[in-house]
Amino acid sequence: MDRRDGAERAYDIVLFGATGFAGELTARYLAEHAPEGCRWALAGRDPDKLERVRERVSGAFPSAADVPLLRADAGDAAALRELAASTRVLASTVGPYVLYGEALVAACAEAGTDYLDLTGEPEFVDRTYVLHDARARETGARLVHACGFDSVPHDLGVWYTVQRLPRDVPLRVDGYVRSSAMFSAGTFASALTAMGRGPQMLRAARERRLHEPRLVGRRARAPFAGPRFSPQAGAWALPLPTLDPQVVARSAAALDRYGPDFRYRHYAAVKTLPVALGGVAAVGAGLALAQVPAARRWLIGRYEPGRGPDQERRARSWFSVRFVGEGGGRRVLTEVSGGDPGYDETAKMLAESALSLAFDDLPPTSGQVTTAVAMGGALVDRLSAAGIRFRVADAR
Repeated sequence: MDRRDGAERAYDIVLFGATGFAGELTARYLAEHAPEGCRWALAGRDPDKLERVRERVSGAFPSAADVPLLRADAGDAAALRELAASTRVLASTVGPYVLYGEALVAACAEAGTDYLDLTGEPEFVDRTYVLHDARARETGARLVHACGFDSVPHDLGVWYTVQRLPRDVPLRVDGYVRSSAMFSAGTFASALTAMGRGPQMLRAARERRLHEPRLVGRRARAPFAGPRFSPQAGAWALPLPTLDPQVVARSAAALDRYGPDFRYRHYAAVKTLPVALGGVAAVGAGLALAQVPAARRWLIGRYEPGRGPDQERRARSWFSVRFVGEGGGRRVLTEVSGGDPGYDETAKMLAESALSLAFDDLPPTSGQVTTAVAMGGALVDRLSAAGIRFRVADAR
């Protein structure tokens, strides 16, 4: 790994997409929590919007008044290369990533720049692995996708659970997600775009399997499981077809601590059967509409870009993920919980991930890696100090 003259670069962290809803929240978090001496900047395609974001952020945190503003468009490869070469860590909130994200990953992989994003799009993650993992390994870049609610609480929650189970034995972990939150226009557009690209997603997954090295002497799986009632969660468990279990399985494949035979299952926890059935019907309807381009465009157009739930609504939101881990005759119940998952806590997760990559003493790694592999306990400690709770609920 060479990390390409990172110490000589102008910035420690650049936030790309600062004019979006999640981007501005992340900028506010960095303004409040970045350590003294941290050299950070805001980037986006519209200088006027960037200036307005800086004015709003510096109104609450005057130290942000002099934060540099950098112009770059997601479609301008030359500008993205210049942006990547200017910083040690580049965090992006510009989605849908499958439409707008690949050129920035390419620029970071070439420049040896650590890259983070908020994607929950499996196709994008698989495509960037095939295209850019090898080059990132050569330059020392760490490409860390899904650094928000997708998939930090789940990836690090399983990591936290595994540390409390015996070593060198088969391990089984189930995760049960509860939340009360609203989504922004950007999240809605990303989800519908992903649902409408089923064939492309399958092709990307198949191509990744051709390039990904096979595990030898170990197994790491995240099988899709059917709905059931879970006594441990005290709720109906509905399988969640999200990126999260794939991320967990990749962490398990990379880290021997997960044991010789690891399995993870990922569920939404719903208290009553009628609500569970309604949720299944709603997801099915959304999936069906997403297959029709005109319907997908109409649905996306119902939400104005750059907007999301207001502060009062976010203050009432919360999330909880409970994990049941078993192995070697031991069972442990753990929980990761916090406030508004989609925005306030996601901004916190992205910002703390960027700060961790920039300033923490981390294990040497490069290429496309997960939060557990790249940061592990260092990020757990940061998020715990920032108010996201990791706790053991029961152990036997």
